[in-house]
Amino acid sequence: MSMLSFIIPLAAFALSLVSALQYHGADFSSLLLVESTANVQYTGSSTAAPQPLEKILYDYGVNIARIRIWTSGTYDLTYGLKLAKRAKAVGMDILIALHYSDTWADPGDQHIPSDWPTDLDGLVSQTYNYTYEVVQAFNAQETPIQLIQIGNEINDGPLWPTGRVTVNGFHPASQILHAGALAVRTASPSTKIVVHLASGWYQVGISWFLDGIFVSETEGGLGSGLTQSDVDVIGLSDYPYYGTAATLSNLNSTIGHIASTYNKDIIIVETGWPAVCDTGTTQLSEPAIPVGVKGQISWIEDIVAILNSVNLDHGGKALGIVYFEPGWVGNAALGSGCSDILLVTSDGVARESMTIFSSM
Repeated sequence: MSMLSFIIPLAAFALSLVSALQYHGADFSSLLLVESTANVQYTGSSTAAPQPLEKILYDYGVNIARIRIWTSGTYDLTYGLKLAKRAKAVGMDILIALHYSDTWADPGDQHIPSDWPTDLDGLVSQTYNYTYEVVQAFNAQETPIQLIQIGNEINDGPLWPTGRVTVNGFHPASQILHAGALAVRTASPSTKIVVHLASGWYQVGISWFLDGIFVSETEGGLGSGLTQSDVDVIGLSDYPYYGTAATLSNLNSTIGHIASTYNKDIIIVETGWPAVCDTGTTQLSEPAIPVGVKGQISWIEDIVAILNSVNLDHGGKALGIVYFEPGWVGNAALGSGCSDILLVTSDGVARESMTIFSSM
């Protein structure tokens, strides 16, 4: 018998030890909005009775709900608290994505809320106070936060223009983020703090931010910069339809680099794959993966394999995956060039690809 015959089963056994990721997540922040504006009833299959989306997701394996919070507007604190109650009621943990804005925050937009100050000292104080109040509000209604993002896709810093790195350097952004982290540590010491960056496939850009944002460890309070100990987890967005460089190979390189260089846990907090897409007009980063439910399953399974490999090599640093807005009926494109990224049909019926959560 060859040595290879021993090695292959041994490798398979080792992977089986890390095959279950801690978090199988879904961001279904739009749910209350959909329920108030769209005439849709969600079902777990074409023959099942209608159920709330969060119950269907939970039954398919989702164990953490990602909920975005704006400072005002549609996804304000009141909205987020209501959705968190429903998520916790079915058995999910809570991941909060603070946008520090009264609208969408992403790599191209990080607008200071309209009623916040714009000077650095004022923003540092406001960020601390606001973050503390948000965390306390979730504690008060007995929906404690397990993970919290201090900003959303902050590749060029939060709260522009004051915190924009390419305008004012890393120092203001570092102070603002430390204020958010300090507030979380004070209000809920057990909550894990996440720094969320877009373009998870782009190792150079991710490293540029992480190499610049951290300062040396200090005992300082407000006004100090972000330290390595302020942050527990690096969260990444990784989508296949915003550029052909967003390959699984590049994502693997970034995740491995984060685990080995910064010694941080990693979670994919936003991803998705199209159920329907015209690849003649929107190129996908992995053309070998088919468009459709089979492709949705394959895309997630491939990311799971990457995370499991990282866990094997780096002692369990990869926490899980969050699928972005699997049930947003009425907005199936989700801002992509494809026409449908959802895990449900336009009638709210779960697609076969909903099984991805149980396979994570």
